[in-house]
Amino acid sequence: MTTTTFAPSTDKLQTFCDLPTAQALPRAATFVAGLVRDRSFLSSYVLPLLDEARGAGRWYVARCWDGPDRSYSLQIFVWPPGTRTMVHDHSSWGAYACAAGTIFEERYERLDDGSRFDHARLGENWHLSWNPEDGASTVLPGNDGIHRVGNPYEDVAVSVHLYGPRTNALDGRDYDPSRDYVCDRA
Repeated sequence: MTTTTFAPSTDKLQTFCDLPTAQALPRAATFVAGLVRDRSFLSSYVLPLLDEARGAGRWYVARCWDGPDRSYSLQIFVWPPGTRTMVHDHSSWGAYACAAGTIFEERYERLDDGSRFDHARLGENWHLSWNPEDGASTVLPGNDGIHRVGNPYEDVAVSVHLYGPRTNALDGRDYDPSRDYVCDRA
């Protein structure tokens, strides 16, 4: 993964990442949806990844631009066919848009009260396929943003993700719905 300073919109990112979640999230969604329509961004950062990813066995973050004060992280994810994340949440808000191919998102809700350590019972709320013309998906921190993202399709997919500031020291939690299990992710 390459981390660099993202020059064109650093000030803009910093401005809306300092806002409360309810105000920042719609701006973040508009920002990533605009990036995946920007021809210069696509030709510089997304299209070269399509060939690079052929034959990769798992998803990965190909590029990452972090704010100097860690108030945001803009990341480009590459999704080879048949790859997906674990069910997880984040300790920050997030927005993402598909830049190439198609990605699939499953969203979950927590059915238990969270009182038992390492235990979480989940139910699937919805699932959607996302293409470049579909706009952006957003997630809230913690239990309000439990999801899984992946590419069950035959072509490589690429997505652009923007995360706001973390609400605590953890990156989030990983879930295993088959065992009703949850653990912290540092």
